[in-house]
This record gives sequence, C-alpha cells and structure tokens, in this order.
Amino acid sequence: MLVGRDAPKDDLVIRGARAIDPVERIDETIDVRIDEGVISEIGLRLDANGHRVIEAEGLVLAPAFVDPHVHLRTPGREDEEDLASGTRAAAAGGYCAILAMPNTDPVVDSAAVLGALVERARTEAEVPIGFLAAITRKQEGGELTEMIELAEAGAVGFTDDGKPVEAPALLRRALQYLSAVRRRLAVHCEEQTLSRGGHMHEGAVSAELGFGGYPSIAESLMVARDLGIAAYENQPLHLLHLSARESVDELRSAQAAGVQATGEVTPHHLCGTDEDIRTLDSNLKMNPPLRAEEDRRALVDALRDGTIVAVATDHAPHARHEKEVPFEAAPFGVTGLETAFSVLYTRLVAPGVIKLETLLERMGPGPARIYDLEPPRIAKHASANLVLLDLETTWRPTETSFHSKSANSWLLGETLRGRVALTVADGRVAFEG
Repeated sequence: MLVGRDAPKDDLVIRGARAIDPVERIDETIDVRIDEGVISEIGLRLDANGHRVIEAEGLVLAPAFVDPHVHLRTPGREDEEDLASGTRAAAAGGYCAILAMPNTDPVVDSAAVLGALVERARTEAEVPIGFLAAITRKQEGGELTEMIELAEAGAVGFTDDGKPVEAPALLRRALQYLSAVRRRLAVHCEEQTLSRGGHMHEGAVSAELGFGGYPSIAESLMVARDLGIAAYENQPLHLLHLSARESVDELRSAQAAGVQATGEVTPHHLCGTDEDIRTLDSNLKMNPPLRAEEDRRALVDALRDGTIVAVATDHAPHARHEKEVPFEAAPFGVTGLETAFSVLYTRLVAPGVIKLETLLERMGPGPARIYDLEPPRIAKHASANLVLLDLETTWRPTETSFHSKSANSWLLGETLRGRVALTVADGRVAFEG
C-alpha cells in the first residue's frame, strides 16, 4: 500500500516533449493531456481545454521513478529527515513513490507503529510512501514479527535492512510465511563476523590508508546462503544494495537456475570505487562500502543485462556533526534522492556506457515490479506519474541546494549534467524546477 497526502489532482497538458517509455515502447515527440490526475490523451497538438499547459520542447518526458530503498528517519530522528522533507527531496529527484525502511526508533515491527506512520503520510507525504516492516522483532534476529498482521496493516514488504537475518532457520520460516502474506522479503546480506571492524572495502587502498577492511566475501557469502534458502523454499527474495562482483555472480547463477530472485544497486556503487576514499571524505562511507573497479564494472554490466532490475538510492540522511568527524568515526550512509538520475546520466548514459532507456526502466518500472506496485507508464487511463528531464542543463549540488534536511551527499561540488524539471506524482505536480 502506497500512502500520500490527500490533495486535488491536476489538469495539465505537457506539450512537445520527447516521450520515452521503454515498457510501452514509446520514443517520439508528443503531447500528453492529464485530466484529474489521469492520462487521458496522447498525441500531437492536443487541445488544452482550459488546462495548464507546460511547454516542454527540448525536454524528455518519462515514467517517474520509484525508489525501493529510502531511510526517512521517522520515527526517532526527525532532525535528520521526516516524511515531508524526505518526500520533497524525492519529488525533486523525479520520484513518484518511495519505499521506507523500518530501522527507525522504534522499529516498524508492529501494526501500531506502522499505522501511525500511515496516518502521518496521509497528511505529510508529498509523494506516496510505502512502508516496509521488520522481519524480526526490534530487528534483533530473535523471533519473527507478526507478518500477517503487518501485511494487513499496509506493509509493502519485509526487511531487517541494516542487519542480516543471521539465523538460517529464521530466514527459512520468514520465507515460508510469504505465501500467506503475499509480500516480498528483502535482505541485507552481510556476514558480520567477517565485516566487523571494517570501515571500507578490504584491498590495497584500505591497507595503504590503514583502515579496517570490509571484504567482499562478507556480502557474497551471505548472498549465496540466502539465495540457497530461497531456492529450497521456492520463494521470491530481493537482495538489497549489492556491491560485489561475486554477489552478482551468485545472483545471476540463481536466476539461471530458476530462483525468483531480484537485486538492486545504488548510484554510488555504480559510479564510485574504493580509490575515492583517498580523499578521506566521510560522505563516502557507506554500508556496503565502495569496492574495487572490477566490482563496479560487474554491477554496471548486471544493470545493463537485467540481472539487477532496480536502482535504489539507499538514501541515508545524517546530521552534519555526525559526519564531520574522522572517517573511521563517521556513521555509514549517504543521501541520494536528489542526485540519483543526474549522476547516473552524467557518469553512465552521456558517455555511452548504458542506454537512457535502460536507466529509465531500472529507475521506474523495474523497482515497482519487485514489490508488485503498479509501474509508472505513459499510457491512456494510467495515473499520471511522470518526470520531465532537462538533459542539457548542468548543475552542482551544494549543502543549501537540497530539499532533504541533511546534506551528507557524496557529490557535493561535483558538476552534473541532466536535472529534473517537473515531477507529477499520483496525478499531482509535486515538484517544478
């Protein structure tokens, strides 16, 4: 269930944009008319009928984005982010829907906590939010949550993100519940006895800098285990924020064997490597860490060929004072909602590494399908979930340019190409640049 602020829908005509929808197989210059939040006509020289007209010549119109992995810090750390600020940031990044992780304070592990969030979203969320609930109580790995009750209360899926489900038998029982709850299980894959004490990828750079290493096998070993359990139970499983070449190999092999497995990757893992840590910028500290160039290339290949079907920001806001400390003392996590498209367009699409159509599919319909949400699309009678993109403009993210409450971006001061000009979410203009 996606929940957003109850507000009037808009009547619009978006005129003269190059519309690209890789699922509907559209790539042409057209007009799109929206009546009360629903796409009513697609064609040339459409009558405005008194609607607001947005002249979009030279811009690209695409299905808006869906982020399946966002930390809104609510409840518990509203100083870092809240539902309103997080969804404003999402709208500015071109997102029509986001899914919020449950590792809050308190953890989203009961119908009462989930219900309170759903009610807040009805008045605060600028774009619809779906809430994932915890797999285990307090995310402590001891016993399962009341998954059926949480599903009935509106949970779109289940995850202990930030922590692995350490006990194999507990993960197996959680997967066995899926046929009853009809929701996706999403897992954070980390063997913590191998990663403990690690601040960055274990390799030549960590050795040179003297930082504790977080080896790639700490991820891939747990990926293999979790996929094996999912295969045994014949249940679907989603792998969160993959970072390692070996993890990609495990996922590709499992898919070839018929396992119902999906994976996601973040912009920072698609674009950065452990070499970037030489700057000692604590905004580059994340879990899982930036890895080697061969890992980055494997992730890009997997995104291109569809082994990985979703881009997820893992948007993780932190207060300034938390990040303004030595690298080893800083918390893991970076923001990403407002820069995801731009950095991926700049680093991957513009140089010809992946096609624009591929990126648009992996940022919108791909993530939506993982959680059985209605994919955004440019089609008659579809709810208007659209993004208007200016691919020629350049801009530089700064601490004062964000709609998020936090500015712990790994891209501060970088020159990016491509920016969101307009976001229509659930039939309503949520952002105009």
